[in-house]
Amino acid sequence: MGIFIDKGNLAFQSIKKSDFIDKSGLIDILNDNFDTQHRYICVSRPRRFGKSVAAKMIYAYYDRKSDSKSLFDDLEISKSESYIKYLNKYPTIYIDWNRFSMMDDKTVVDDAQKDIIKDIKESYPFLKEKNILMSALEEIHKETGDRFVLIIDEWDKLVREIDEKTKNKYINFLRSMFKSNTADEVFLLVYMTGILPIIKVEAQSALNNFDEYSVIRPAKTAKYYGFTPDEVVNICHKHNLNIELMKHAYDGYVIGNEKSIFNPNSVMLAAEDGEYNSHWSKSAAYTTIEHYIGIDHDTVQQKIIRMLNGESVTIKTASFRNDMKNIDTSDDVLTLLAHLGYLSFNPEDSTVRIPNTEVAQEFELSIGRAGWGEVSKALNDSLTLINKTIEQDVDYISEAFDKYRFEASSIIKYKDENSMSCAITLAYYAAKRYYKIFREQPAGKGFADMIFLPLPGSTRPAIVIELKSKKSAQGAIDQIKNKNYPQALQGFSKKILLVGIGWSKRKSKHNVKIEVVED
Repeated sequence: MGIFIDKGNLAFQSIKKSDFIDKSGLIDILNDNFDTQHRYICVSRPRRFGKSVAAKMIYAYYDRKSDSKSLFDDLEISKSESYIKYLNKYPTIYIDWNRFSMMDDKTVVDDAQKDIIKDIKESYPFLKEKNILMSALEEIHKETGDRFVLIIDEWDKLVREIDEKTKNKYINFLRSMFKSNTADEVFLLVYMTGILPIIKVEAQSALNNFDEYSVIRPAKTAKYYGFTPDEVVNICHKHNLNIELMKHAYDGYVIGNEKSIFNPNSVMLAAEDGEYNSHWSKSAAYTTIEHYIGIDHDTVQQKIIRMLNGESVTIKTASFRNDMKNIDTSDDVLTLLAHLGYLSFNPEDSTVRIPNTEVAQEFELSIGRAGWGEVSKALNDSLTLINKTIEQDVDYISEAFDKYRFEASSIIKYKDENSMSCAITLAYYAAKRYYKIFREQPAGKGFADMIFLPLPGSTRPAIVIELKSKKSAQGAIDQIKNKNYPQALQGFSKKILLVGIGWSKRKSKHNVKIEVVED
């Protein structure tokens, strides 16, 4: 059994023994492009979104040394007309660039080729001594007529982590493989996967013969990026988990025409330990974001604050060079964060937003590490504020907003009443841990400024907050009652807090009143 070729299907066997979610329909897309001008395919997706699982599945399907029929007979691909035609018919090479992470950066491209050629020689003993992988594959094809399926996992690892000189050498290596005159003769299919799309050189893809799919432009691969609601419902039923808590923690990604995609790795970890924890901190260090949110600081900060408040932000993705080192603008920063999985990109209006509470917690940590003083303090103080609201401590709330409104002017670049509404959302930010929060939510006969719906299993009360300028807190409470706002919360909680906040643009003092409605 080889290391890079003739590996067998043990890796996929192991994957299928766990809670495997069938994404084998991706293979049908590959089969449609097999031995055509579209044989070169790159599917990039965020870390923890199933890159390696898909790569190992694809390998097990094509590898000539495997007998994988029993592994695929119950999967979606088995219903395709192409299923048997391509199953286990081809010499298949699997290159995972993580394997070479311990090599010297300056020689890694050459050393990796030597290791791969050495392994291939075990399957083709006649192969002469070679240092160039493509040269070795060309000789094999010439002598035997064999043509290859090539799978490259973490294709962009060297692009992300090595110096510019070695990066250029690596790009030239890839070009020598796939832009050569003999590439179409040697390869029947090339499937690359990684976090980033193929790097741009002078505004063009370095490998412009590849069909590329990403979280920005997934096209027909969209449903294979993560778990759909139906798939998560089945997991929840199997493991006795709450689907609403799963949504709150891990849903929220828009991938192409798929409007609700869950982070697959986090869902599986939740199923394993029975808790809805944040698993983002287990990602590799290079995906931490504090460095990037410091680029184009003022603009990035304002956009992230808006997203922390539940808004979507418009971005332009075209200038991003698919490179984590050459980033100049807020658009580049937010496009990168979408590729990393920290933001969800909606192609309908070219906006990004923070998808769920798991990712929001990582933004909170990163903001603290990046030294965003006022914002970080506001987020930290917000937990106390929500607890004091539940305790109905109107004096604390009033004093907190007297102080916070003054500080918010240096944080949030909004005008008029929306500034105060946004400030309140940020002030109550920590409530996201316990509530589903709505701003300007239709309720009864009108609109409430904020509604807090307790998550399933929570004993905390529901909360309605009405913000009124030039009126008293009692006036805000009267509006809540007159328009029957609490009707939107019926069935969510036995106890509802009605919070009225009155304020004036000219006066710094806030007046607060809280009343309780109980079933």
